[in-house]
Amino acid sequence: MFEKARRVLQYTTTAVILVIAAITAFVLWDYYTSAPWTRNGQVRVQTVNIAPRVSGPIIALHVHDNQIVHVGDVLYDIDPFDFQVEVANATAVADQRKADLILKTAQHNRRDRLTDAAASPEEKQVYEATAEVARAVYAQALAQLSQAKINLERTHIRSTVTGPVNNLIMRVGDFATAGKSNITVIDQSSYWVDGYFEETRIGSINIGDPVRVDLMGFHNPLEGHVVSVTRGIATANADTGVQGLPTVDPVYTWVRLAQRIPVRVQIDRVPDDVTVSAGMTATVTVVGSKGHRAHDTLQDAFERLHDVVFAVGAGAHR
Repeated sequence: MFEKARRVLQYTTTAVILVIAAITAFVLWDYYTSAPWTRNGQVRVQTVNIAPRVSGPIIALHVHDNQIVHVGDVLYDIDPFDFQVEVANATAVADQRKADLILKTAQHNRRDRLTDAAASPEEKQVYEATAEVARAVYAQALAQLSQAKINLERTHIRSTVTGPVNNLIMRVGDFATAGKSNITVIDQSSYWVDGYFEETRIGSINIGDPVRVDLMGFHNPLEGHVVSVTRGIATANADTGVQGLPTVDPVYTWVRLAQRIPVRVQIDRVPDDVTVSAGMTATVTVVGSKGHRAHDTLQDAFERLHDVVFAVGAGAHR
């Protein structure tokens, strides 16, 4: 009797352990395969490649690598001598054109007050036209002076965003070429995270969902929310092969890898002890209201398991 009871207890204990193990295994499988999360995430940022508007040798550098600068701060100076000469020349030309305009206007006014017997209408028209030409030439000189002054101001290269100077390699004595970028500033307000989710999990992600971002090397997570889901990725099947024909990769019936779709996450909060740098590896997790990973409830998981088993059974009877 005692031996029979012992065997029943062993079988019951074994059965309970197996059931618990099966439930645990299924819940963990559902948790890791169906929940919207990915270890394939990366921090990204917008940068501004600043190029001078004028050319010349660099005579002063006011920043160093990784220094935080603000909008309007002078980054470096270009030798202003040539541009100062241009301003002086343009100023002299403008003064000359102004004096000529005053003279031509006075001549026109004197002729205009004379009678037709002293000055013919044709002569009056000539002096009037001469005064108008002098006015136009003076306006052109003022425009050239304005251009010379703005070029002189452009010898001071200023930052257009607030953020750190990145990968600074320029030095005093380098030649700055107009239109050619030679200094990069990171826009510190533009950091975001791209989470590359498997396509099977995109259906569980909605715009505005709260997100937890765990950076490799830091314990405290970042907080953010989903702002967009990429609507297209490149496909190798679109490439052309021999004679312009499409190159189509073979698809294996039982082994099909899910594509990765980028999901853009805006960062809402960064802990004080976390340093965010573009390119960092991140684990991106869509979370619930309590900050835990969002995934199906146990009831939902078992309902989905039932659907899977039913589908497999129906396929086997065909």
